[in-house]
Amino acid sequence: MTTSKPKTLDRIDLTILDALQKNGRISNSTLAQRVNLSASPCLERVKRLEQEGYIERYGAFLNASKLKYGMTAFIQVTLDRTTADIFNKFRAQVIEIKEVAECHMVVGGFDYLVKLRFENMEAYRILLGNIVELPGVSQTHTYVVMEHVKRYSGVPIFD
Repeated sequence: MTTSKPKTLDRIDLTILDALQKNGRISNSTLAQRVNLSASPCLERVKRLEQEGYIERYGAFLNASKLKYGMTAFIQVTLDRTTADIFNKFRAQVIEIKEVAECHMVVGGFDYLVKLRFENMEAYRILLGNIVELPGVSQTHTYVVMEHVKRYSGVPIFD
């Protein structure tokens, strides 16, 4: 990523970003047609957006159920102390748990919100046992997802 100051994004840049987050495999020629540019200037814009950090990476959305990670739960984690040392130790270990899809430090009645992916409740019990053993953990509350009402990992670009 470059350290130069990013330029202001225009409508074409925003359209490119929106198209790429919806389909990272879109060809440059199709993308260029969508934004009414020729292929070369379109590719230059994509490369600039990558260099300026607007595009962090490209990926695929996988079917978690087919890969035996069909269940999702959110765990509220409360630490016994909120010191930099405990935060760092907790972070260092929670990121090593492969079933942890996301972990967010939050403000409010607890310290971290952890999103887990797992196969079944037996796997969940093992995971929870591992999480409560992490440094500083004093309390957890779990919410198992019954239905995914909306899942969208993109950023809302247009109103």
